[in-house]
Amino acid sequence: MLTVDFNSIPLEKGMRVLDAGCGAGRHLCEAFRKEGVDVVGIDLKWGDLCQARGYLCLMEQKNGGRWCVMKGDVTRLPFADGVFDIVVCSEVLEHIPDAAAALREIVRILKPGGDLVVSVPRYLPERICWLLSRAYHEEPGGHIRIYKQRDLRHLLEDAGTSCERIRYKHALHAPYWWLKCLVGHKNDRHPLVRLYRRFLEWDIMAHPPVIRTLERLLDPLMAKSVVYYMKKGY
Repeated sequence: MLTVDFNSIPLEKGMRVLDAGCGAGRHLCEAFRKEGVDVVGIDLKWGDLCQARGYLCLMEQKNGGRWCVMKGDVTRLPFADGVFDIVVCSEVLEHIPDAAAALREIVRILKPGGDLVVSVPRYLPERICWLLSRAYHEEPGGHIRIYKQRDLRHLLEDAGTSCERIRYKHALHAPYWWLKCLVGHKNDRHPLVRLYRRFLEWDIMAHPPVIRTLERLLDPLMAKSVVYYMKKGY
């Protein structure tokens, strides 16, 4: 499931892409599909990094670019200033106590004129999750804040970027999380949760046109994620 639309940002041979908080590598691998693009992923979880490494190993002979995954803290990135053309930070900032420090680091290592794409849970769907389940947001390492759209935009702009556009994604995933919060956010064996999960997996794999159209219509109303496409100043 991709939150970032790489077709809407310039991704060309020879570019360097950083996925800050890459997880198991969904966006890292999507960027690496472009021939000659170099990608770097950084995350705190070894298990996720090992998954990302496995996927990238399978792809590297077809790409021609280079890749690297490493364990590290987004608030202390081990890179020189201005070395990346594109930085992705998807569903990460809501987990970080000092999000402003993370954004300063992310913008620091981005080239002047480079693209930054940040996504976080959208305010209303996330607020409903918090209301339905205290355990959902009190889990160690979980979500520690809910961003209002204007507040995060100001934070991104204060870090040295300007907003190109804002998009909404994954409306059909919001009810899934509301359901999980109702029955226990760790209760993956509940029949309704399993049924809805199978529906989402089918949708991701099959891309049925009717369901894709439905989600696009619902995204402005109840999208699970809000995505900011930013540009660093020169």
